[in-house]
Amino acid sequence: MATEPEPPGPVRRTPPAQATRSIAAANPLRTTPGLTAGRIVPPVGRGLPTRTGDSTPDWLEPAMAANGIGSFDWDIRRDVLEGDQRACAILGLDSETFDRSSASFLAMLHPDDAPVVRRRVERAVAELGQCGAYYRTVFPDGELHAVRFRGRVLADAFGRPSRMVGFVWDATVELHKRERADELAALREDRSRFIKEAARALSEAVTVRDVARVFTELPLPGLPPDGLALASLEAGRTSVLGASGYTHGLMDRFDRAPLPPGHPAAEAIRGRAPVFISSREDYRARYPEAWAWADESGRSAWAFLPLIASGRPIGVCVVSFDEDRELDTDERTLLSTLGGLVAQSLARARLHDAEHELAAGLQRVMLPRTVPAVPGVTTAVRYLAAGSGLQIGGDWYDVVPLPGGHVGLVIGDVQGHDVHAAGIMGQLRIALRAYAAEGHPPAAVMARASRFLADLDTDHFATCTYAEVNVDYGVVYAVRAGHLDPVVRRGDGSSHVVPVAGGLPLGIAPDEEYRVTRFSLDPGETVVLCTDGLVEARGMDLDTGFARLCDVVSGYLPALGESAQDPLDELADRIASQAADSSEREDDIALLLLRWDGPAGGRAAQQLRRRIGQADLARIAELRGELRDALRRWGVPQLIDTAELLSSELVTNAIRHTDRDAMFTARLYHEADGGGARARLRVEVEDESDLWPTRRTPGEQASSGRGLMLVEALADGWGVEPRGSGKRMWFELSAESAESAEDEG
Repeated sequence: MATEPEPPGPVRRTPPAQATRSIAAANPLRTTPGLTAGRIVPPVGRGLPTRTGDSTPDWLEPAMAANGIGSFDWDIRRDVLEGDQRACAILGLDSETFDRSSASFLAMLHPDDAPVVRRRVERAVAELGQCGAYYRTVFPDGELHAVRFRGRVLADAFGRPSRMVGFVWDATVELHKRERADELAALREDRSRFIKEAARALSEAVTVRDVARVFTELPLPGLPPDGLALASLEAGRTSVLGASGYTHGLMDRFDRAPLPPGHPAAEAIRGRAPVFISSREDYRARYPEAWAWADESGRSAWAFLPLIASGRPIGVCVVSFDEDRELDTDERTLLSTLGGLVAQSLARARLHDAEHELAAGLQRVMLPRTVPAVPGVTTAVRYLAAGSGLQIGGDWYDVVPLPGGHVGLVIGDVQGHDVHAAGIMGQLRIALRAYAAEGHPPAAVMARASRFLADLDTDHFATCTYAEVNVDYGVVYAVRAGHLDPVVRRGDGSSHVVPVAGGLPLGIAPDEEYRVTRFSLDPGETVVLCTDGLVEARGMDLDTGFARLCDVVSGYLPALGESAQDPLDELADRIASQAADSSEREDDIALLLLRWDGPAGGRAAQQLRRRIGQADLARIAELRGELRDALRRWGVPQLIDTAELLSSELVTNAIRHTDRDAMFTARLYHEADGGGARARLRVEVEDESDLWPTRRTPGEQASSGRGLMLVEALADGWGVEPRGSGKRMWFELSAESAESAEDEG
């Protein structure tokens, strides 16, 4: 706190005879020649010149008294400090306890100021010059005062320092001014820091709820409020977004209520300027119509801040205090600045919420609202929006009931992450669902979907995996178009990726032919289909992502009945929770799980139904494989060879001699036969042609015409039946049932 001395003025020493009290000053003479063992050694030779009479002129004393200036005289050799009554009063000295030494004087100074005063006095003594300082001193009652002094060192006849004489005056008022200035500077710094922190916090607030939370938690520096409220304005009504310091009942009455014109908030919005109210009397006098609400709030001072964004009022902030408060200019400026920050943040958050709601609504429309229930299987789906952007994209899932009680699973991702991609996804999902529901085989469904996307001419492509699940006996026929392989969780809890033959993404090559991969499930096993957002992210490659997914899928799952929800839902929740955090995830995620529960009662439904495309001859080979598996599961393997041959003949005949698709159906019936039971297999092939088959007798060199002859020779019975449009050809085979054979064994 010490400052450089100002230029010295005329100094007159007060004679010791006029000093009534002693004051302390720094003693620099520990390094002054002539001092021994801390004692003052009187100089040898002539003494100091002395004055006679009153050394203070008559005109100087009134001036010093009027300005509160005291004088001091410090005998450097004897280390004795003396001063007049004003000096003692300024320094708060007690003549009974003060021993007039420099050490006692320094002990009274503020610890931060004493070293500075000591150094300056020592320098003045060493240089026979002058010094001055501003320092703080503590009075006996503990009160802090400030003092300024100026002094000059006088030399004796030998040029050695002898005395220091000078003036001292009270600077406590200056101290208070400095303290107040320091407080104001600190307060301004706190307010500047508060504005920066508030701007940062509000800029990070994404939703309207975030803005309300940040506002109601703001610690206003220098004027801590007792109540904060944030309300938006919509169609002349206020909607409370957040509040602190108010009861819920009071806010509920204010929420969704029209804003009366006589309310201070209405005036702030109309005038687009803050309204400050310093007391309850001021409020009642200025706004009598709105006094009831203010009276119930229990507050005594208010600030109503209009929220103006792009020149349009969007809401109001209310800052209230329990005590009367007249806000100064700086406080009003702070609140006005805060209102501007909140307005901009709220406008941005409202736009974000509107865009998010639009995106969410569009996504809900594009994705199936519910997943159909299919007997024999359990499904679970999840969709996680991307952590940034519009939170809408081209990922989708679908579950399609198929003819014959089977089910189709679809998971896909259209290129891009915007509304355009979502629109294409919606069209593609509907088209693919229609193709699958018509009964087309998986390869044909995928090929037709690719041609459909190419015909849209959108310059977008899509990846997709389509799997048809035979609910009767748990066989999966999967087709992949540039998408991810499925993951299967086995009955023992292990999981692995099932390689599926892949083709180009949809829309790239319209004539692409897709290959089908067949794998089977046991009861209780689960197929997991997902989009790449689940297994790919920054810092995580595809292999690592699949390894993490398999670890999650392989975790423990409770058995049915052990948990409040189905274990499949728990698995879906666990997979979704392990996905990258929304703030880091750059892509949305679609997740589809299907568990094959197995046949009801432990016995598979003994029916196989398939549609065969008119130009899809490869489907006939697939049908033969399915029929073999079905008959083996149904316990009549002795019928496999004959049923496979005759079914091929009927299906080929329908495809070759018509221009429409054929529907193949195989059913196994169990009939009582005396003391045992026999199994009867009935195979039907339906087409839409009215041309009936004709039995011929081909020659030895003929290449056709033997189909019906084989049917007639090998089948226990066969025939042709008319339908509304087209016909139905059928044959039956009989065999001893597996149950009867076991009984006889």
